[in-house]
Amino acid sequence: MTYSLLRRLTAEAIGSFFLFAGVIGSGVMAEALAQGNDALALLANTVATGAILYVLIAMLGPISGAHFNPAVTLAFALRKEIKIRPALAFVLVQVAAGVIGAFAVHLMFDMPILQFSTKARAGLGQWTGEFVATFGLVLTILVLLRTRAEAIPMAVALYITSAYWFTSSTSFANPAITLVRSLSDSFAGIAPADVPGFVLAQIAGAIAATTLAGWLVNSAKQED
Repeated sequence: MTYSLLRRLTAEAIGSFFLFAGVIGSGVMAEALAQGNDALALLANTVATGAILYVLIAMLGPISGAHFNPAVTLAFALRKEIKIRPALAFVLVQVAAGVIGAFAVHLMFDMPILQFSTKARAGLGQWTGEFVATFGLVLTILVLLRTRAEAIPMAVALYITSAYWFTSSTSFANPAITLVRSLSDSFAGIAPADVPGFVLAQIAGAIAATTLAGWLVNSAKQED
């Protein structure tokens, strides 16, 4: 079934709102309850993020593709599976709905609605972590799309759950959520000045993964 652009954008808005609210809100809750134990706070943040990812992809994937992420939208645009104008609309909706999600979290937890993070996240190690995290995420989606599409919701949720722990950056892997997390001075935040470095690494990871995934799948088809 093919859905109209309006319905696809609505699905992207819903998914981005709840995903970004899930990441930031669980970070706020985890920080409040963990009593200074960063490992416990990260674990709580990880479980909540993985769980909401599975739900949102399973629910909204058939409608919009469940991008919720400009890096994923970029990958599909590079593969010419989404045209430029709809792709730009996807990205705008992802960012706008994500900002609203962050503001909703602040409102729920009685925090200032408009704020900026002071959490520094910069340096070669952090940027490498974002490249690896985004590369793995996009590769997972694109390869499974051609081999086992029904496994994508669980695979993406499990990948992000794992990448929270094996990457130095805790796997933002998403330019839109990186920007939105700069608007929350909480456990999940990132200082606004550090956003460009993360976004550049994420874009590079997405392009590299798209190139490799295309080679893997096309090579298999040609050999068959």
